Amino acid sequence: MLQDELIFLKERVFKELQGLSTLEELEVFDTHILGRKGEFTMLAKEIASVPVSEKPILGQIINEIKKTLSAAFEEKKKNLSPRENNSPLDVTMPGAEQYIGHLHPITYAIEEIEDIFKRLGFVRARYNEIEWDYYAFEALNMPADHPARDEWETFFISEKAVGLQGRILLTPHTSSGQVREMRKYSNEGLPVRMLNIAKTYRRQIDISHLPMFHQFEGLVVDTAASMAELVGVLDYFVKEFFSRDRRIRLRPYHFRFTEPSFEVDISCTLCSGKGCAYCKDGWTELGGAGMVHPNVLSAGGYDPAEYTGFAFGFGVERTYLMKNNLNIGDLRLLYTNDIRFLEQF
Repeated sequence: MLQDELIFLKERVFKELQGLSTLEELEVFDTHILGRKGEFTMLAKEIASVPVSEKPILGQIINEIKKTLSAAFEEKKKNLSPRENNSPLDVTMPGAEQYIGHLHPITYAIEEIEDIFKRLGFVRARYNEIEWDYYAFEALNMPADHPARDEWETFFISEKAVGLQGRILLTPHTSSGQVREMRKYSNEGLPVRMLNIAKTYRRQIDISHLPMFHQFEGLVVDTAASMAELVGVLDYFVKEFFSRDRRIRLRPYHFRFTEPSFEVDISCTLCSGKGCAYCKDGWTELGGAGMVHPNVLSAGGYDPAEYTGFAFGFGVERTYLMKNNLNIGDLRLLYTNDIRFLEQF
């Protein structure tokens, strides 16, 4: 009788399910039992030949058995899914290799710059990123009408002066640390040999400028600091950081906080000094340098009649990009956070 055959099939299926060990075996068995031409499907079709009076009860039995079998197959599938081959965990198998990151290329550049100047006796310092107008401009001999103090050049935080030291701003250069550093030692008449590396902010952005960038500032104040010593320091840095075949060019310039002043250029490594979209004429500017202005020495507490000093300030990013064979034509690439770019370093 059909009802007995269906019950017998259900019991056989439960027994055979216990012996299956892979998902492939389960899939074949599922098709064999519940598929379009499976054993259960073919038996269920025989309901058409039973008397009409028995069909309601038999139809109910068929539906219940089908639900039971479907649930049994699903449960077996869950048990087999974590390990399809049903084999124990092999603890001797190597784990998945983990990606190991590294420091940002600018961090490497800062470490190298610090190491080079440490050999010359410079001491690392770092001063405020949020600064007073006084230290960023006034103490550096920059008058109120100087273009750098315009809102189109500098990021001002306060609209009006806050106290005697003026407005609050994001420091546009590491030179704002010069007077702070000098005041630490001027009372005792001690010499200064500072290397200030910090973030700075200006309202410029293109392939060779960023609104946030790093600068390194060198400051020497002593009774015998000279232009010859300054040129020697710059020459040593260029040879150590770049290579001995790179050329530098000194151009007379005007800075309010140094006198005399000049800008330091280096031959472009992207075009070997021929001229390209980055450098324009074969040279790229590293930064400014010069002898500390007497007014700045006075603001720092040193008597210009007894002490002299020199200072220089370079952008870390721009300096790093001019390394030999680096071939990065756009400064902005350093901060796009594109892992395809950064993982090359």
